[in-house]
Amino acid sequence: MNAAKPVLLAALLGLAGLMAGCTPAEPPSPGGSTTAVSPGGTASPSSPARESPSQGTGSATTTSEPAETSAPATTKGPETEEPRAQGGHDDPARIDVVVNKQRPLQPRDYFPADLATPALTAGPGGDGTQLRAAAAEAAERMFAAAAADGAPMTVLSGFRSYETQVSTYQHWVDVNGKAGADRVSARPGFSEHQTGLSLDIGDSSGSCRLEACFADTPAGAWAARNAHRFGFVVRYQPGQESVTGYSPEPWHLRYIGTRDAGAMFGSGTKALETYYGLPPAPDYR
Repeated sequence: MNAAKPVLLAALLGLAGLMAGCTPAEPPSPGGSTTAVSPGGTASPSSPARESPSQGTGSATTTSEPAETSAPATTKGPETEEPRAQGGHDDPARIDVVVNKQRPLQPRDYFPADLATPALTAGPGGDGTQLRAAAAEAAERMFAAAAADGAPMTVLSGFRSYETQVSTYQHWVDVNGKAGADRVSARPGFSEHQTGLSLDIGDSSGSCRLEACFADTPAGAWAARNAHRFGFVVRYQPGQESVTGYSPEPWHLRYIGTRDAGAMFGSGTKALETYYGLPPAPDYR
């Protein structure tokens, strides 16, 4: 019996060692992540894998968390229209900027960054006319539509720089005096042409160029009825002198995008100031 005690003691010690090797592993953390070892040997947290459905296998799969969804993409029209400014209309880089005798450009010598030369039939002085890219593309489509409807147009003027407007305005001062010039021409820094969003058009016959009777030419009548379809409005209309500060100019079109041009035309609103809820600007301050 005494000889068996060492054997029994050794057996008992061996059994205890085996039981110590069967200790269960530490449970995962509440977040569901475990600690993995990167190929470089550094311990780093690993996230639960997100499985995607298998293609062509027919086997069902599960995901540990719901798949993410993204908002649908927004598609803009060819004009690359921008949302309406909130309470300003004073940023010259926007297509809804309003420039008049009480709203000069800021800065006064503003120069558009995206001028383009549209492929338009030029009238006297219209060679090389430039417009901002969105207005240029829209003008090309408008001219093509007018020609297809039997009312071909010509372009007489588009973008004019601050320096060009200095000489343009002075010309009308020399012809009509300062008060007369202010009814038909903008002072430098106050001109829509400087935005690159306005153009003067003519009839292919050359008649009534830059005159009130242009409204009765095929091109003038077509523009009054259809320019809004391409994002343009007749900026200075009859009966609006106390709002716009200018005599009627049926040849002067202003690009504001198809959304606003269509809404303005459909509502019967005649002045951009009225449409945007801005004060009249009959004269300079």
